[in-house]
Amino acid sequence: MRHLSTAYIRDHAARISHRRGSLHVNLSESMHRIPLESIDALILMGGAQITTQALDACVRRGVRVAALRSNGAVRFVVSGPTSGNVHLRLAQHRAASDCNQALEISKTIVAAKLQSSRKVLERWSRDAKDDAQAEWLAARAGRIGQRVMQLGHASTGDKVRGIEGDAARIHFGALGKVIEPGEFAFSARSRRPPRDPVNAMLGFCYAMLVTECIGAAESVGLDYQIGFLHRPRSGRPSLALDLAEELRAVTDRFVVSSVRRRQVSPDDFVSTPGGGVYLSDDGRKRLIARWEEHKEASLQHQLLGKRVGRWAVPSIQATLLARHLRADLPAYPPFVLS
Repeated sequence: MRHLSTAYIRDHAARISHRRGSLHVNLSESMHRIPLESIDALILMGGAQITTQALDACVRRGVRVAALRSNGAVRFVVSGPTSGNVHLRLAQHRAASDCNQALEISKTIVAAKLQSSRKVLERWSRDAKDDAQAEWLAARAGRIGQRVMQLGHASTGDKVRGIEGDAARIHFGALGKVIEPGEFAFSARSRRPPRDPVNAMLGFCYAMLVTECIGAAESVGLDYQIGFLHRPRSGRPSLALDLAEELRAVTDRFVVSSVRRRQVSPDDFVSTPGGGVYLSDDGRKRLIARWEEHKEASLQHQLLGKRVGRWAVPSIQATLLARHLRADLPAYPPFVLS
């Protein structure tokens, strides 16, 4: 499996064109050349402009182009025609339409997410500096473990999503406790808009994770809009969101680590009159640099029995899901933190 890299264009005034196999990024005072063979994705922040010729060159080279809003939400994703066997996509659509099969895949994904969340909380409990906080975090981890057991009795997708939402509230409550005391406060998850710096980082990192999962799904021939836990909805990358669930706890751990190591400061954020809090241009730059380092970290993959790069997990899981949908695997084996 080849690992290339992602190019991030952060300048709102950037103009991107194509010439002789390379992207030419023209800024107000400089120009940068990016060979297409050296990247697998191009992410545009804000108002950067790209020519149709450059888009065509990216599509032909298999380079995914994604545009993100200031809060990290995906504006659009451009890639080439969906690859893979049409029979795989037919099997995916049949599975999504089959209530029982969709339910089983949904339960598997949520169970994996909750188990990883429990392990992250247990790690935070072991790292706690006082016994009271350690016991409190351990209790929250135990409550999430109970939600995993409840999944076995969930008879509908709505019940699975209800259990997942309940566990998420427990998880984020623990996350807020872990970063206290400090420069940042976090009480609950808020998205539109994010109401504090931690929510701003979570939303931005989740969006980058989803773009990875979109590319992973397309690379094996899956339709990234047809999901199981996240039901299909016009314009929503439902399958990519499903795959991203298995790495949310890992992403949350990255954000908490950035806060606790003081790798972010209040100066990295800006507030808007409507109460939203977003990463500043410099804040995004620093967070992206750490995100790329985070993607290089290795994680133990239980099914493969070896450590793999964090960057590879979305592609591995998309491949395993495709094998399950083709009936090569009796069940979908999700990713769970060791």
